[in-house]
Amino acid sequence: MCPKSIAERQDSATSPVREDAVSGRSRAGGLDVGELLRRHRGENYDLHAQHVNPKFAKVLRILGFDHCYERAEGAYLWDAAGNRYLDCIGGHASVNTGRNHPVVKQALIDFLATDYPSLVQFDAPLLAGVLAAELKKRVGNDLDYVFFTNSGTESIEAAIKFAKCATRRSSIVYADHAFHGLTSGSLSINGEESFREGFGPLLPGCSRVPFNDLEALEQALSRKEVAAFVVEPIQGKGVNLPAPGYLERAAALCRKYGSLFVADEVQTGVGRTGTFLALEQEGDVQPDIVALSKSLSGGYVPVGAVLTRKSIWSRVFSSLDRAIVHSSTFHQGSLAMIAGLATLHVLDGEDLMGNAARMGGLLREGLEELLPRFEFMHEVRQRGLMIGIQLGEPKSLGLRATWSLINKADRNLFPQAVVIPLMDDHRILTQVAGHNLPVIKLVPPLVIDEGDVQ
Repeated sequence: MCPKSIAERQDSATSPVREDAVSGRSRAGGLDVGELLRRHRGENYDLHAQHVNPKFAKVLRILGFDHCYERAEGAYLWDAAGNRYLDCIGGHASVNTGRNHPVVKQALIDFLATDYPSLVQFDAPLLAGVLAAELKKRVGNDLDYVFFTNSGTESIEAAIKFAKCATRRSSIVYADHAFHGLTSGSLSINGEESFREGFGPLLPGCSRVPFNDLEALEQALSRKEVAAFVVEPIQGKGVNLPAPGYLERAAALCRKYGSLFVADEVQTGVGRTGTFLALEQEGDVQPDIVALSKSLSGGYVPVGAVLTRKSIWSRVFSSLDRAIVHSSTFHQGSLAMIAGLATLHVLDGEDLMGNAARMGGLLREGLEELLPRFEFMHEVRQRGLMIGIQLGEPKSLGLRATWSLINKADRNLFPQAVVIPLMDDHRILTQVAGHNLPVIKLVPPLVIDEGDVQ
């Protein structure tokens, strides 16, 4: 249960749950959503402990993150007591347009009212074609066809299959600290061992190279056995930025040795870094495959996309009897396509990419002003509204002893010692950027303003 001191102070009259949105009234035999939410109010963590994930529920309680959120709008969350929180996790960068954006929400409501068919399966869904065309306009790079998925890890799974089929090679190269998802194929190219432990054997032929190391990449590719190099333009775990020219040269090396260059823009895409793709800021990078997901959904209906060249597509779907050799039941669902189209409409209409660039720049400037004052702060890494605050060993002898003692116990403790009071004292929701990485990560919705930055 949420703390009784909170629950007892509130009654239905002061609940932040919007009564105009969930009136509690329903047609005969229908599900009364308002009554359902009121009946189970505050039971979030008990229900998860009993039925969903007791370990994660316990972690959230230990961290003091066990709040019961009852309303969301833009960059904010409200808990059962009516407290407002600035959300700098943003659903792991899945709500770029802000939570419950009214345009995306209304598009979904309007579409549901049409009773338009979905998931017919033996048809060519209209809205999938429309969304594919809109994505191609924004991504370019001579990527001819779009395969829709339900998540980021599904996008990467498709990219792995397409690369193997197109090249007739079985090896995949990935980078240290990479995160591409947690299904078996994606997990095989995950650069963090703690995620992989206990789930082997994983896909054979997957090899790791250091991020930003072109020499190591060329050595791996030169065997001419590698189907693809899969890489995040900015690594989500640690917010590690590419060195100038790294991605452009990496793509060129792939072409030289007959491997495909797969850009995992699941987290960095759809405007997160101030451009539609992060690759746009890295020179003349020519990807063979681009994977998208997360914020393409507008935070409502899961959707992902894989954009690829005609030469790759034609080798995968190579004949009439292979027309659906790779598919998924829900991958072109009409509701998901509407969510994607509405999200792109908001992204363009409200200049959210420009806002990401402006607000991200202000955040970086403000954080960098703090560097001389705090020895534990070492660096601020930023592209648009994807920001990493690197912590590290201080110079002062006394502080170094504290740093060493804490890190000896657990390398995650020190950044958590910043994240927890940010939540408790300032109601700002942030996260540690990865396992054993002393980096605090900020990926707020792209709708934040200067007041939020300050």
